[in-house]
Amino acid sequence: MNRSRYLLNPLALGYLLVVAAVVGWVGVDALFVEHADASLAGVWAFLITAPASLLFVMLPGALAWAGIVVGAVVNAAVLGAAYHRLSGRRLHPTA
Repeated sequence: MNRSRYLLNPLALGYLLVVAAVVGWVGVDALFVEHADASLAGVWAFLITAPASLLFVMLPGALAWAGIVVGAVVNAAVLGAAYHRLSGRRLHPTA
């Protein structure tokens, strides 16, 4: 079975594009925007990759940020599997 088809479909790729855009926004906010207080922009990266990324939040240092990557890939695979399943049924009726 070819598992890459779950990540290479319009729904999964669109989701990964949204995640990349949000992570880019978080990076720009962290590096170039002056804040009088702390910014909560980094929370958005964890929220859009939840629930898988939330398992990594309590890990120390950079391991917490690895949760965003893991969460994005897991969620994209789940969305891709759902897309494949639903589009397969619509294209190939049983009766």
